[in-house]
Amino acid sequence: MDENKEKKTESLPSHGDWAELTQLCLIKILSRLSLEDRWRGAMFVCKPWFQACKDPNLNSVIDFETQFDSTTESPRYWTPEFERKMDNMLRSVVLWSDGSLSTVRVRHCSDRSLALVAERSPNLQVLCIKSCQHVTDETMSKIAFGCPLLRELDISLCYQISHMSLALIGQHCANLKILRRNFTNRVDHSRQQRFIPREYLDACPQDGDSETAAIGKFMLKLVQLELRFSDLTNKGLALISEGCVNLEHLDLTGCTNVTSRDISNASSNLKQLKTLKKPQFYFPTFESERYGHWQLYDERFQTGDFRI
Repeated sequence: MDENKEKKTESLPSHGDWAELTQLCLIKILSRLSLEDRWRGAMFVCKPWFQACKDPNLNSVIDFETQFDSTTESPRYWTPEFERKMDNMLRSVVLWSDGSLSTVRVRHCSDRSLALVAERSPNLQVLCIKSCQHVTDETMSKIAFGCPLLRELDISLCYQISHMSLALIGQHCANLKILRRNFTNRVDHSRQQRFIPREYLDACPQDGDSETAAIGKFMLKLVQLELRFSDLTNKGLALISEGCVNLEHLDLTGCTNVTSRDISNASSNLKQLKTLKKPQFYFPTFESERYGHWQLYDERFQTGDFRI
């Protein structure tokens, strides 16, 4: 009995055995771990494991979106310290990827890291950078020229990015099929992301019609477009319907400057349209003010040229 136990103990790999695994074996093992597990644990086991974590095969994708979706929004996400952390992580992945980076899904990064993405990631296809208060047109122009294979772009809540970036992306990224350009709801404060710095929102006003003009002129292959809480008007919506005739999914939630008639006229040009999310209107009532809630009226129940 005791002899069997001793034999089983001897057969188990020691710490040294794991450290001495070949690079190929280590990469196969580490590829089964999540990005978070590799960053928080595996790369600190020993030097060989750290070197394996830097292999380009493990760094073609950086995706932290699920982590943000599963956590409560926090004011610390909008601090310079957190932004530096995200920048450092993204820069490390870019350098380790050796040009193989294809997908970036992060938040709260800045020009500092995205400039390196533009410079070293010619194979980038997906770029999702929600809530990046220090990403500007200067760096997005570099993305346009440096990442021509881009097919999905999410620049929601990036208020320092303007229509000029959208025009350049449209001109130089011919494969772009998905664009998410969502804003925060400034009307219904109970739903607003309250941790976004107010000075940031106020310093970067929207220009919805200029943006939709760029989209309608240069992003002709779009199949999915999200413009939640954009301040576009009938003019901008018409330009989208005239230029983006391949649209299958259009989200206009919260776009209160367009009416039912505007949407009906625009959607009549979009023969491929499968889903259309219309604006919703929020009216404060006595009870809602008393209890801090808003009464929701869906736009389909409104008639005429009614605007907020």
